[in-house]
Amino acid sequence: MAENSFAAQVSEWVTQEKARQEAVLREAAQMVANNVRTSVAAGGRMPVDTGNLKNSLMASTSAMPTVDQGEKAYPDSSGEIELIISNLEVGGTLYLGLQAAYGPRMNYGFVGEDSLGRVYNQTGYGFVDAEAQTWPQTVAAAEAKVRGRFERD
Repeated sequence: MAENSFAAQVSEWVTQEKARQEAVLREAAQMVANNVRTSVAAGGRMPVDTGNLKNSLMASTSAMPTVDQGEKAYPDSSGEIELIISNLEVGGTLYLGLQAAYGPRMNYGFVGEDSLGRVYNQTGYGFVDAEAQTWPQTVAAAEAKVRGRFERD
């Protein structure tokens, strides 16, 4: 009879709700990581030439990834990002940041002379900002996507 007690039912419900919240959070976070790296050619906003910019995306739960100075080649870090997101807990913080030095320029644009004397009048693509602005819709889509995992027959 103890298993069917009201307290046991509430405890089970709380456990299930926490699992639902974590699933929605993780799904939404993964959607953001994927969407911010979606190329213009594939319907996203990120310009992709060599793939180095999208590969420079890094995830962390401790601090915002820093922008590297100078040129650097980045390997695909999708697996590492997925692993970090899979361990994300409700109430935790996830930092996603581009490490390529030209990342901010590609996102926000740049007008003027750079440190090498090159002159630019480059419009930004806004791929980071667009994802930040659609966070509520992303969470709703994530909730709809994971809902079936928790529904009872």
